[in-house]
Amino acid sequence: MAEYICVLNKDSIIIKPAKKTPILLRMIVLLFAMVCGVYICSVCLKQISTTSKIKIQDIQVIERPSPDVDHENLQISSVHYPNPETFTRAECVHNPVRYFAILSMQRSGSGWFETLLNSHVNVSSNGEIFSVLERRINISSITETLDKVYNLDWFTSASKNECSAAVGFKWMLNQGVMKHHKEIADYFNHRGVSAIFLFRRNLLRRMVSVLANSYDRHAKLLNGTHKSHVHSTEEAETLAKYKPMINSTLLISDLKEAEITATKALEYFNSTRHIVLYYEDLIKNPTKLKDVQAFLGLPVMDLTSRQVKIHKGSLSDHVMNWEDINKTLNGTAYESFLQADY
Repeated sequence: MAEYICVLNKDSIIIKPAKKTPILLRMIVLLFAMVCGVYICSVCLKQISTTSKIKIQDIQVIERPSPDVDHENLQISSVHYPNPETFTRAECVHNPVRYFAILSMQRSGSGWFETLLNSHVNVSSNGEIFSVLERRINISSITETLDKVYNLDWFTSASKNECSAAVGFKWMLNQGVMKHHKEIADYFNHRGVSAIFLFRRNLLRRMVSVLANSYDRHAKLLNGTHKSHVHSTEEAETLAKYKPMINSTLLISDLKEAEITATKALEYFNSTRHIVLYYEDLIKNPTKLKDVQAFLGLPVMDLTSRQVKIHKGSLSDHVMNWEDINKTLNGTAYESFLQADY
């Protein structure tokens, strides 16, 4: 501290210390510094917190829960990062994947719809995997198969492997879905699987397609080969030449049964994340395909299929006993099925 010297005479010198800074002033300076420090820290913490929230909202990712977490009470995100046992995802290891299942009934357009999905560069829909009885013999075999599919360890010609953004398959309602609906719905909710319901509004047209396809399994009209779906106009016209005979006595009860099955399926899986589509709507309004891609969180692309429709035009051209069918359905709730809707 600075000092000053005071000379009183030749023999005596007195050295006095400088005046001390007032304690009050020191406390004010210290308090001001503390307030500034607290303010600066709070601003920094607020910026960090805001940035973290924005990132989480943008990518909607939930970290993999630790083994100690109660999985029963944890809502699993619809975004996943599979770790396949049979290959490595390479540079796509950090790309999120969404799980889906197409729930439908035979001859409802599911084959055509699946080819549309698979034309997307980031979609792997693996076909009708539960057509094999052993895979659906009980709920254990079903869940084991589902785990392989959603872990990307199921290989078909549709598999995009490393860079799939959405992976799934098509599942007919008569292939164990309805029998084990509670366990499957729980699995879907637990694993974050989205259900895509695909039905046909005109159940009479579906019936004609079912009967014609069943006949061709034995007749094999295409040079001794059975084909459920065709890729040329010539093949479609060949298969359309066969006109099935519909049992008019059982017709209304059969149509009601198909309706009830679809209604029950929607009821059983109402708790899952799902979307309901109709074949006729997809045919008439291609923008519906954009809704599907948005539902799966995919970048929108133009989806294409090589499949050719078999039974075109009026149904009267495709049913052997049309007059009986027309008479049976006229005046009923199913009368509209008689009209050519596409």
